[in-house]
Amino acid sequence: MNPIRLAPATPLRSLPLALLATFAAIPAFATDSATLDNVVVSAGAAKPTQISELPGVAWVVTAEELQEQTKAGIPLKEALGNLVPGLDIGSQGRSNNDQNMRGRSVLVMIDGVSLNSSRNLSRQFDSIDPFNIERIEVISGANALYGAGATGGIINIITKHGEAGPARFTTEAGVRTGFNAGDDADWKLAQSVSGGNDWVVGRLGLAYQKNGAVYGADGKQVFTDITQTDLQYNQSIDLLGNLDFKLSGGQKLSVMAQYYDSGYDGDRSLYMGKNLIGSFPVLNGNKSDPSQLEMRDGFDSDRTPRTKRLMGQFDYFAPNILGGQELYVQGYARQEKIDFFPFPGYTSTKPTVLYYGASQQNTDLYGLKAVLNKDWGDIFSLSYGLEASREEFDSNQMLFDFKTASQSGGMQLHETTQIGRYPGVQTGGISAFAQAKWRLTDKLNLDFGLRQQHMKNSVDDFVAFNQQIYIANGNLKSADAVPGGSKSYDVTLPNVGVVYKLMPGSQVWANYSEGFELPDAAKWYGQGNYTSTGKLIQGVSVTNSALDGIKTHQVELGWRYGRNGWQLQAAPFYTWSDKSLSYDSTTLLIKELNQKVRTYGLEGQVAYNLNDNWRVGSNFLAIKSEQQDSKGNWSKRDVTAASPSKVSLFTDWTHGDTALRLQGQQVFDLSDAAGNKLKGYAIFDLLGSHKLPVGTLNFGIQNLFNKQYQTLWSQRSQIYYGKLVTPQTVYYEGRGRTYGVTYTVSY
Repeated sequence: MNPIRLAPATPLRSLPLALLATFAAIPAFATDSATLDNVVVSAGAAKPTQISELPGVAWVVTAEELQEQTKAGIPLKEALGNLVPGLDIGSQGRSNNDQNMRGRSVLVMIDGVSLNSSRNLSRQFDSIDPFNIERIEVISGANALYGAGATGGIINIITKHGEAGPARFTTEAGVRTGFNAGDDADWKLAQSVSGGNDWVVGRLGLAYQKNGAVYGADGKQVFTDITQTDLQYNQSIDLLGNLDFKLSGGQKLSVMAQYYDSGYDGDRSLYMGKNLIGSFPVLNGNKSDPSQLEMRDGFDSDRTPRTKRLMGQFDYFAPNILGGQELYVQGYARQEKIDFFPFPGYTSTKPTVLYYGASQQNTDLYGLKAVLNKDWGDIFSLSYGLEASREEFDSNQMLFDFKTASQSGGMQLHETTQIGRYPGVQTGGISAFAQAKWRLTDKLNLDFGLRQQHMKNSVDDFVAFNQQIYIANGNLKSADAVPGGSKSYDVTLPNVGVVYKLMPGSQVWANYSEGFELPDAAKWYGQGNYTSTGKLIQGVSVTNSALDGIKTHQVELGWRYGRNGWQLQAAPFYTWSDKSLSYDSTTLLIKELNQKVRTYGLEGQVAYNLNDNWRVGSNFLAIKSEQQDSKGNWSKRDVTAASPSKVSLFTDWTHGDTALRLQGQQVFDLSDAAGNKLKGYAIFDLLGSHKLPVGTLNFGIQNLFNKQYQTLWSQRSQIYYGKLVTPQTVYYEGRGRTYGVTYTVSY
């Protein structure tokens, strides 16, 4: 990442990571002569904090770094994979299903509000347009302060805010294309207005994007992702506004609201052959002819992929209450509807019934957090508070006329009925937390904290999905419901860290932390064994098969250095848990295993300023994931869950108003004990910008050498869905050479 200096922000804008003071160490370097002792960042405590006092590794992607990538045509999640060492390279579709951090799940937030849910839908990066992003703060590793969901790390997306003064406008227009066909183009148009006075400032940003087709290096169109969906022929709108109020006595209030709508808008998709002969062997006597697969016009479905979200929050700050303490209060709400692509399937029980359907999955989340911060000089500080939240999840499955769907090769999909997809789940939680910093000497700091978290899962009664298919198909008149119920979870999450200043601009640290993950209840409960008349024999219920939570432990050591043109940071880590999750490739439901899992490796970055014009560097992740069998032997973890190692190299050149960046990304091969293998690849990008007399022109070439490769998500999909469809159905070629250009002007 490029050298950065983060200006001290208002407490409200730093609130999303206000409690991470004891973890966050952000590699910010202002100039060659600057040291980490005088670099102040706003993402640590409730007030700006010196990086040299923080034990742990973290990364900040600035607006300039992000825009350098995205304005050249690189999508958000791919840009983050390039810039953040511990984060996996993302898929080139809508989903970030396979994008973990240090081999574990990641908690993604916007301004401190979680985009995760109990039903992990992996659409967190299909959530905001980069035009509305100020910076992105990334905390690697388990984090006790944020509790559930942050076992691998935290990505907090900070939105843009207004500045005081007359109305200011920014206009952005861009295009990305590989010049393969008339539909090979993604168009972007965005507009913002901001301004204000001494007591209120605001910003309103609107970004619109219209995508066309995607072509591989061979010049052929990439197949539509019928599993987790993709972004071909997609239209998105991101409307986001902020208002910041300065109140009397130093109080501050900030409100944010966002409307986001990203969905399929076209009539072209994957043709799977008559009777689905190219994809669905079970319909054709276990025979298939993948040569029939092709992209063609004429797709018409009553449900298509879409992410629709409405989110709002407020942040309040009072500087002096209850004996000189600082108070932070945050309230938030999020409503989200997610539609998936139509997909063929069959019942996993007898009699075998074929169906064609698409699910809609809905989440409502709301919560409140209050934090108090107290300093005793520069010797001791304490942040403590409470957080309460509630989430409600429901879903349905739209079924299509199977005869029409199969004879049309999956191109004509007309609704016949709707049934339940997963049981409804309500998740409530309340947590108390405290985090302290103690300066033992001028060189030695100790950080320690504790989170006590109480969570409760309530699951609705649910007729098993297979039995609902039988009823809809006329094979069954009725069926018993698998009983619902509720289960509580109480977990204690400690953390302790120490940082020692070796010299100006250099520190070492050690840190231990714990995180907690609650498995996907919707994909676990509501299954059952039935008689032929629909009577429940035994069901997977809270009473007889309650899910356990998964606690993750992590130990991390680290060293950073920032002097004389060098910027270095490296952190070996070791993470372990006593349980793990896997997926059934026939039912696509989860299985919880009493199986120990461990992940260890080295994450870091090194960069050097050769002179005023040239800078070179690399970031890297060397990682190994293992699982323990019943005999106590360790073996390689499944490639569907493990993260591959990777390394990035970059060279930056600036001269006057022109800047260029050449970056390369190598993803290494990965194999597991079952013999599955992911094949790695290397691609290069050339990015640049030039300041014009009016405005700035950004440009870039992605996949510079037109490398032909299969994406990691495609390789994983062939394992995930291998018992349902032919491997060729889920073969997704990596995007070939593409050219991007964006013009931005502020006035």
